[in-house]
Amino acid sequence: MIEQYPSKLLDKAVSELSRLPGIGKKTAFRLALFLLRQNESDVDAFTDAISRMRKEVKYCKVCHNISDTDVCPICADSNRDASTICVVENVQDVMAVENTQQYHGLYHVLGGIISPMDGVGPDSLEIDSLVERVAKGDVREVILALSSTMEGDTTAFYISRKLAPYDVTLSAIARGISVGNELEYTDEVTLGRSILNRTPFGK
Repeated sequence: MIEQYPSKLLDKAVSELSRLPGIGKKTAFRLALFLLRQNESDVDAFTDAISRMRKEVKYCKVCHNISDTDVCPICADSNRDASTICVVENVQDVMAVENTQQYHGLYHVLGGIISPMDGVGPDSLEIDSLVERVAKGDVREVILALSSTMEGDTTAFYISRKLAPYDVTLSAIARGISVGNELEYTDEVTLGRSILNRTPFGK
C-alpha cells in the first residue's frame, strides 16, 4: 500500500528520515510530525547540529577514532599509556572500553573486521597504519579487543601475522565475553574484567 501524505514536503521529510537505520515509514512519519510541531528555532538548531557533525567531525590521524580535531583527546592525553594499544573494530567499541574505566592506554580503530562475505578485506581496514605505529618501536603491547566471532578471530589472526616481525606482546581480551557476542553490547563489568584479565594471543 502506497502512503499518501497531504504535503509533498512532508513526504520528502518522511522518505529521508526512513533512511535512518531502524526507522520505518510509520516511525519516520511520527518523527516528521513531531518536528513540525516544534519551534522553528529548535528545528534549525537540530538540523544545524546534524549538518555541522557531517561537515566538521574528523577521524583522528593517529588512531582513527572520531574527533573534533586532527588528533583525538585520547591520543593527545600525555597521561595515557602510549606503550599499549587496544585494537577495536569501531568507534562504539572505544566508548565501550572507556566506560569500563579499566584501560588507560591508547586505541586503534580498524573501521571494521575482515569479512569476505561482505566484501571487506584487509586492505579495507586500518591495519597498515597499525603496523606503522608498532614499527616505530614505542609500543610494547597490542591488545586485540575484537568481537568473539569468526570474522573477529580471522581479523585478529591476520593482525598477529602482520605484527609477528616486531618485538611487541600480543594479547587478547579474556573470553568472559560469550562467543558470538559483539563488544559494544557487552556489559561494562564483564568487558572491564576481560580487559584486566587479557591473555597472550594464540594461547
